[in-house]
Amino acid sequence: MTGAAWMIEPAGAESLGEILKIEEACFSAPWTRKMLEAELSGNPFAHFLLAREREGAESSAGSIVGYLCYWIVFEEVRLMNLAVIESMRHRGIARSLVFTALETGLSQAASRAVLEVRASNAAAQTLYQGFGFRRVAVRPKYYNQPIEDAVLMELDPIVLRSDAGSSVRHNAGGHSKPLQ
Repeated sequence: MTGAAWMIEPAGAESLGEILKIEEACFSAPWTRKMLEAELSGNPFAHFLLAREREGAESSAGSIVGYLCYWIVFEEVRLMNLAVIESMRHRGIARSLVFTALETGLSQAASRAVLEVRASNAAAQTLYQGFGFRRVAVRPKYYNQPIEDAVLMELDPIVLRSDAGSSVRHNAGGHSKPLQ
């Protein structure tokens, strides 16, 4: 999937250093190198997507500007960690990453998606609600540094929406119109 100044692609172990830098810049309690390595190479359910700048973009060409770690476990897509560098936020990168993950999940017979998000992270909640995720529960004191509740959100069934707001229901072999 592509956007105006970035492209979405699968991540490999060679991207670990850049992913770690983004993780540390974006989260108050970031995953460690060892945790990220385990997800990248040791977890059969884990998938990583990168948002990488295209040539001619504002920063150095080819640099990673965001990533998404997600799991596909049977019929469920679980969004684990989503981060975009501060200078590249509000451009649709996070939306493209989530869309691609959900689309991949659909292609592998997933029918629902879940995630946890900090209660104070209104921007992320708005992003997920734009896909149709709904709040289903609160997990008290789930996060630390600072201690904060998590909002559990669910999209069941997975339905991908275009920018025009029309909804398209997908089945395991379905195709979709990319969001841009």
